[in-house]
Amino acid sequence: MVKVLKIKNKKVFACEICGFGYKDKATAQSCQNWCSESPSCNLQITKKAVYFPK
Repeated sequence: MVKVLKIKNKKVFACEICGFGYKDKATAQSCQNWCSESPSCNLQITKKAVYFPK
């Protein structure tokens, strides 16, 4: 399940594993699925990120 964050009054859907945030829930879910199956990042998914955890 992805998290919903409020960043600068905008809704961002975040992967609970890596913390990257996306504009849409489907991309965040794809990221979370990838993170749960692989110990790496998928550049095709992460290039769509709009929020990066510190």
